[in-house]
Amino acid sequence: MGSSANKLHLVCTPYPAQGHIKPMFQLAKLLHSKGFHITFVNTEYNHRRLLRARGPNSVNGLEHFKFEAILDGLPPSDANVTQDIPTLCDAIMSNNLLEPFKNLLRKLNDPSSSSPPVTCVISDSLMAFTMDAAREVENTPLVWLWTASVCGFMGYSQYRSLINKGIVPFQDPTFLTDGSLEKIIDWVPNSLKGIQLKYIPNFIQTTNKDDVMLNFLMLAAETTAKSSAPVIFNSFDAFEQDVLSDSAKLIGGPFYTIGPLNSLVEVIPQDPSANSLGSNLWKEDEKCLRWLDSKRSKSVVYVSFGSITTMTSENLVEFAWGLANSNHFFLWVLRNDLVNGEKSVIPNEFLLETRERGLITSWCDQETVLKHSSVGGFLTHCGWNSTLDTICGGVPVLCWPFFAEQQTNCWFSCGKWGIGLEIDGNVDRTEVEKQVRELMEGEKGEEMRKNAMEWKRLGEEAMEKGFGSSYLNFNKLVNDVLLPMEYLGM
Repeated sequence: MGSSANKLHLVCTPYPAQGHIKPMFQLAKLLHSKGFHITFVNTEYNHRRLLRARGPNSVNGLEHFKFEAILDGLPPSDANVTQDIPTLCDAIMSNNLLEPFKNLLRKLNDPSSSSPPVTCVISDSLMAFTMDAAREVENTPLVWLWTASVCGFMGYSQYRSLINKGIVPFQDPTFLTDGSLEKIIDWVPNSLKGIQLKYIPNFIQTTNKDDVMLNFLMLAAETTAKSSAPVIFNSFDAFEQDVLSDSAKLIGGPFYTIGPLNSLVEVIPQDPSANSLGSNLWKEDEKCLRWLDSKRSKSVVYVSFGSITTMTSENLVEFAWGLANSNHFFLWVLRNDLVNGEKSVIPNEFLLETRERGLITSWCDQETVLKHSSVGGFLTHCGWNSTLDTICGGVPVLCWPFFAEQQTNCWFSCGKWGIGLEIDGNVDRTEVEKQVRELMEGEKGEEMRKNAMEWKRLGEEAMEKGFGSSYLNFNKLVNDVLLPMEYLGM
């Protein structure tokens, strides 16, 4: 791509949570491997967390991969947890980050800057203010990255109709228990036919028309669809074929399915110097893999509820005893902030009973864990990164969705994809034990394992050099959208 001054400069801006930073970072590394100059933008809060997790040199970057940080407008804090999501979303909707981001773009464009002028902003779809900032600073082109599932996008796209039809917000506060959420919506696109209200992304579950999350996600989905800017999906064609067909009717610009991004990073050659770069905001525990090495094939249940999910202490205890009573080996990622408002504490009796069968850790390299031969099942919150990780590993799941589009991912996992069983939201140790046993020993579990392996095969096909759908779509994105005409020799 020529000299440093002539390099095309992409500014990558994720939503400030681990599950969004990870796919944006993978995309940034892929684009860096194609010769682009990258500026990766975290908030100041997450910038400090990255320093704590990866060391003081972790944000030094490379000559053509730089890290920057902007203020989020929230009270200063050095806590090592994901910020309160509604508060963060309210700050984004209130444009707290707009001026800091515009100032960053101006700084990067300044003739005295060591970086080339900004060519394009690649923004998480949840950071809608970036569209205004890009337009106001040199009318910079913008590309969206939708980091969640396409079925989640389709679910959020129903919000406006649910409001217009008077279904949302709910009028009676007993809607959670009176059967209202069991209603099947009969006017949705074909890909969602048969879906109940409880599996639409759960921010509709409110009696407040001004609910921050309801309006934030509705705005994000509508902005992504209507802006005419290109959209990147972290998925592959075969996996979400039906919803991709329906999404094509909503999205004004072109879209590109180039996932799973973590697999594409392994297929497209990377600059070796970029191996030192990382995006995890928690320090990974490497002893997990050594522990897994000592276990027989498909004998371990991996348990992780991601980076945001929280639960009650009662939920935690029920999950613990359900795992213990199943008599299976387990590897459990237990964050300090997993329990609402207090430290996550496991009963000593549980630790004593399972000391020969279980390993508890604070964070791990999930992609590698789910590809390990000893892992036979995954108890998950159904976040999209986790869903893609389990597909890449060919591992079936027990689903306990927490919020957002996790409910929709759960519906697809248990129904259309045939890789999952759902655990009731009111966690009971007897049900957890039963479901873990079915997952690891039962006929249904074996059927789900076969389905998961087939999806793994199809995901690998999408990565094939020269003809895989995601591989080809990534090159189309680079050549048709991100490279100006003079670099195409035209």
